[in-house]
Amino acid sequence: MVDQTLLPHRFETRALADCDAAALAIRDMTVRGAPLIGVTGAYGLALAAAEDASDVALTAAYAKLLATRPTAVNLRWALDRVQALLTAAAPAERAALAYGEAARIADEDVAACEAIGEAGAALIRAATEKNTGRPVNILTHCNAGWLATVDWGTALAPIYKAARAGIDLHVWVDETRPRNQGASLTAFELLNEGVPHTVIADNAGGHLMQHGMVDLCIVGADRTTRTGDVCNKIGTYLKALAAHDNGVPFFVALPSSTIDWRIDDGVAQIPIEERSPREVTHISGRAADGAVMDVLVTPDGSPARNWAFDVTPAKYVTGLITERGVCAATEAGLRELFPDFA
Repeated sequence: MVDQTLLPHRFETRALADCDAAALAIRDMTVRGAPLIGVTGAYGLALAAAEDASDVALTAAYAKLLATRPTAVNLRWALDRVQALLTAAAPAERAALAYGEAARIADEDVAACEAIGEAGAALIRAATEKNTGRPVNILTHCNAGWLATVDWGTALAPIYKAARAGIDLHVWVDETRPRNQGASLTAFELLNEGVPHTVIADNAGGHLMQHGMVDLCIVGADRTTRTGDVCNKIGTYLKALAAHDNGVPFFVALPSSTIDWRIDDGVAQIPIEERSPREVTHISGRAADGAVMDVLVTPDGSPARNWAFDVTPAKYVTGLITERGVCAATEAGLRELFPDFA
């Protein structure tokens, strides 16, 4: 895995040798992004099966992996898929079956994200017709690119597809406090892809929209209800409100593995992870001598709270970009695209 805690200043990979290592990588955000968390969980269960394929051991491994991050539903989806396959098999067959299923989940993620890219690129292309003569300005939040998935990404996949098709575009990159996934990860991706972009403070998005400097917003999702409510990185809700107030289309890109068909009220039913206050009180950066360090940005003794996600109600979402196309953020819209899932 790419160790995302070291980016953008160092690019290193880590091998995950056992289930405990996979669980730790998810928990400490060495790997992050809902689709990639799901794939890592699937491989974590395969690693567990290779070590001890008994029912007792696999049940414990499943619980350990599931407990790492509570909000992204892809983790439970992938674990359930692998666990169901193993439960029906003899212990001697389980490790090979688990590795095979994890690989299929990974390959399916690549295909889904590429399809999301094609569907979303059509929206960006349509936006060029409204503002000929200048780039299409897209605002995104957090990181939902190839670092957050196996490849392509969700919210960034349409941008990559559009850029490779020659569409003139520019991306406003929210810094995404407190962990700065936009400033550190999305900017890292866009820079390496050669996509024009500008990093902005989280609080600047509304100002840009008021002044006609954003043509559309595209964000990712960690869990989506069957009624179209969307849970994403903290701060997404505020961007959706600003977009709604200024008539800016607000799209959410997600694979079907992110849809939680069991729930219909995101605010009431989606568990919101609360992480360490240290992520708020400290910030990581590179000093002039090249050393990477954490520095304290709050007064000694000031308490902090750190909710990692918020929920954007469906009424503020213009549309959902999925591997099967774009639909309204409604139960009817999702069921039309996914009649076999619901």
